[in-house]
Amino acid sequence: MKLQGLRWWVIALIALATIINYIDRQALSVLWPDIVEELFPDESALERKQIYANISIVFVFAYAFGQAIFGKIFDWVGTRFGFVLSIGVWSLATVAHAFAQGVMSLSLFRAILGVAEAGNWPGAAKGNAEWFPTKERALAQGIFNSGAAIGGIIAIPLIAYLTVYFSWQMVFVVVGVMGFLWLVPWLILVKAPPGSHPWISEEEKQYILTGQRQSTADNTNDEEYNPSTTELLSRKQSWGVIIASAAIDPIWWLFVFWIPIYLNEVYGMDVKSIGIYGWVPYVGAMFGAWFGGLLAQNRLKAGWSTDKTRKLTITLGCLIMLPALIAMANPGAPVVAVLIMAVILFGFQTASGNVQTLPSDLLGKKAVGTLSGISGMAAKLGAVGLTSLVPYLTAGGNYTPAFVIGASLAIIAMLAVWLLIPKIEPLSSKK
Repeated sequence: MKLQGLRWWVIALIALATIINYIDRQALSVLWPDIVEELFPDESALERKQIYANISIVFVFAYAFGQAIFGKIFDWVGTRFGFVLSIGVWSLATVAHAFAQGVMSLSLFRAILGVAEAGNWPGAAKGNAEWFPTKERALAQGIFNSGAAIGGIIAIPLIAYLTVYFSWQMVFVVVGVMGFLWLVPWLILVKAPPGSHPWISEEEKQYILTGQRQSTADNTNDEEYNPSTTELLSRKQSWGVIIASAAIDPIWWLFVFWIPIYLNEVYGMDVKSIGIYGWVPYVGAMFGAWFGGLLAQNRLKAGWSTDKTRKLTITLGCLIMLPALIAMANPGAPVVAVLIMAVILFGFQTASGNVQTLPSDLLGKKAVGTLSGISGMAAKLGAVGLTSLVPYLTAGGNYTPAFVIGASLAIIAMLAVWLLIPKIEPLSSKK
């Protein structure tokens, strides 16, 4: 049996895993108003916000640690079994949330979830590098990234709807089971890499393999550059990727963690009202992921260099975010607030997908997972920093300082790419 367009089926499954990832991840923030009433009934509003921030920080620390680990795991065991390990463990952790009794147990289950969910991102970067020629990678990354946005769109109203029929504990069980169901088509479809997959057509296999980087910029047939971790960290280009990731990613997490809390605190919304409004920003994220990928693919097909294409798209995304983040200082009505958030997340995803393709633009396939994992860890540590500050920055319900910091981070991300990666092209060994 031969399947046409097998690479698109693979990236679609990875995007579906990301959708499930975000449903699992968003469950806590959406259900938080119900959880605190049962588990923390005697705490003040400020104490409840601090508890939520602390649990979120535990999650992000675990997530950062998990990205570094899973970058290596995917390089060691491959994409197929790396995803089985990642999504299997995170689904178990999601179900375990139903048995939480307080801060310690919630933090423990959140930590396990964070470590395991982290595998989705370096795994996707490695799967992209394996299954797609260079000119299609930004589009494939955009499709994968859109899974995060679609997950956000689906998660908030879905979880709010489930609370009509189930307790918050049962909601965690229901969303956890989704991950186990995903494993079935993944194990059936992704039997091997494209070079040895029994179902791939010869035409598609050659298209993928010949379209992947097999030479350096001067077109000599040198081997791919797969440096050791020490050598990788000695290159300023690697630090360009790491710093850009550490700067831009906290903007995303600011909204992932705090959209429901923001709507509850600033506009007094309950879980069901949050379900009506809270999904809107993720529509912007979904279109941004597609736009960033399609724009990059269009420019590459038009003959633009990888360097010019990536820098244009990353810069454009950051410039879209800047005025929108400032506008969040006084958004007015809740409808206006969530629409401005949609613009911010559109800009974020436009830039982010191209930042995430940088490891595969610079390094060989055996090192992509490592740099993706390290930059992902740095990104999550950046998110920890901002998340830990939010309860203090937003005292009294004023979120303006948090949004100003977000705008500053967008500028830092742009500068890191422009200054530390003078030319985005395959690296070679230092002579």
